[in-house]
Amino acid sequence: MTSVPEHCPGTQSETAGKESACQGCPNQSICASGAARGPDPGILLVQQRLSSVKHKILILSGKGGVGKSTFSSLLARGLSSDSEKNVGILDIDICGPSVPRIMGVLGEQVHQSGSGWSPVYVEENLAVMSIGFLLGSPDDAVIWRGPKKNGLIKQFLSEVDWGNLDYLVIDTPPGTSDEHLSVTQYLLGGSEDKHRTVVAVVVTTPQEVALLDVRKELDFCKKVNLPVIGVVENMSGFICPKCKFQSDIFPPSTVSGGAEGMAKEYGIPFLGRLPLDPRLGQSCDSGAHFLAELPDSPAAKSFHHIMQGVVSSLDTKMDVDE
Repeated sequence: MTSVPEHCPGTQSETAGKESACQGCPNQSICASGAARGPDPGILLVQQRLSSVKHKILILSGKGGVGKSTFSSLLARGLSSDSEKNVGILDIDICGPSVPRIMGVLGEQVHQSGSGWSPVYVEENLAVMSIGFLLGSPDDAVIWRGPKKNGLIKQFLSEVDWGNLDYLVIDTPPGTSDEHLSVTQYLLGGSEDKHRTVVAVVVTTPQEVALLDVRKELDFCKKVNLPVIGVVENMSGFICPKCKFQSDIFPPSTVSGGAEGMAKEYGIPFLGRLPLDPRLGQSCDSGAHFLAELPDSPAAKSFHHIMQGVVSSLDTKMDVDE
């Protein structure tokens, strides 16, 4: 899979396909011909379909294994705890869809009607869509090149009948590649609406090896003009369920200061730390509602603080935009 050149001028640039950075890119001839600069009709379809979605929240991280799917599912569950709010969670991790299992709807099927694909409902106000629902078996491998992945993401964004949503949480794969370019192109490519927001929350773990990749993700967000409303440090210490003693399994670097230090460096709000809790992992495996079953656990309390930060940031952004 080919990534974007470091100094890619962008498909909409007049110099697309003509810069030295374009040499060797498989899309060079298309960009140079100007074909890529035409308006994508898919953008309008996505904008029309998602016009009834108030907030689109992308959960990002350049690093795999930092808990994006876990956090996405917690956020969707937490936001939907308000019965007056309608929430959707879209899993665009095409090769590793884990949201159906975490949300307890593994094995369900989606149905198609005249209004589009119907998502799978966990609760009356909480809907899920994932490629996992389209596979014959959870063990089936998805071996697709970029264009086919991009086509499915376009379908998910333009053909799923979400109805009116207050929040659409989008769980993304690691990296800054095809899936990320596609989803940001479709979500950010239409006309601006002050009453609709598209933002990102970046998830990382404390150690420097994760922060190195997350910095690339923040650079990606800057280049595509995707606002980042906060950074979350996941797996931030292990709290024993019995004695409540905390151990730092992944201690942050004393130089970088972990996720909080990185957020300060980039001028981005630090939303908080989510500790390791083996019961959270068990809930994800079984599809249980961790926040409802263990509301007094340190992880649940930390998460609610983080979620309030997300909601407050969204409200603040809308006030600023207006």
